[in-house]
Amino acid sequence: MQRIMGGVEAHDRRGTIESFLANRLLASLPADEVGTLAPSLERVSLSLGVALYEPGGRQPYIYFPTDSIVSLLYVLEDGASAEIAITGNEGVVGISLFMGGETMPARAVVQSAGSAYRLKASVLKHEFRRGGKLHNALLRFTQAVITQMAQTAVCNRHHSVDQQLCRWLLLSLDRLRTNQLDMTQELIADMLGVRRVGVTEAARKLHAAGLIDYHRGHITVLDRPRMEKRVCECYAVVKREYDRILR
Repeated sequence: MQRIMGGVEAHDRRGTIESFLANRLLASLPADEVGTLAPSLERVSLSLGVALYEPGGRQPYIYFPTDSIVSLLYVLEDGASAEIAITGNEGVVGISLFMGGETMPARAVVQSAGSAYRLKASVLKHEFRRGGKLHNALLRFTQAVITQMAQTAVCNRHHSVDQQLCRWLLLSLDRLRTNQLDMTQELIADMLGVRRVGVTEAARKLHAAGLIDYHRGHITVLDRPRMEKRVCECYAVVKREYDRILR
């Protein structure tokens, strides 16, 4: 049996300890702590474009992505938006729940469809207050997210659109087990906070250089090593911080 709630498909079938470990933050916890969480972790399917949270809205769950990616977008009054961070299998979506804020001024949107495990806010708060490895892992992850947000702001101000696109693609692929993404240029423009024509030109440059193939919303990275040479330093700063924190 399955339930559809707000565009999120919930499965009654619970996961196994092994399946939880597809999320790197859960995998970093001792087996006994994962076992404590296991009865409350519910597997859900996340569709592309679904909003998990809206600005200022209630957050009933925290999400642990396994093969999906969620973008945090800051939305202006006129509807314009820009991505401030992305989260995939390295962490959690909904950090305000354990940081005391309860809500966030950002929108959380599924950037790449896939699966996640969700945990009720009440359970998460109880486990966080108990301390232990989960408490420490969540705080370390929050530090990495703050680094990503700061570096994204610098990148959007000082680097070209094609460098920003390289950064965005590499960070996304780090959170997937493939070199392919399904994403329209319009959605990428919303993520980067630039005009669609800018994304079109940036994608054309990367395609002409033999770095990507782009066709009808399907992006394939053809030469990652060369893309890593072309990207600005912002990608390496963020990656190093996540690797350090999660290690």
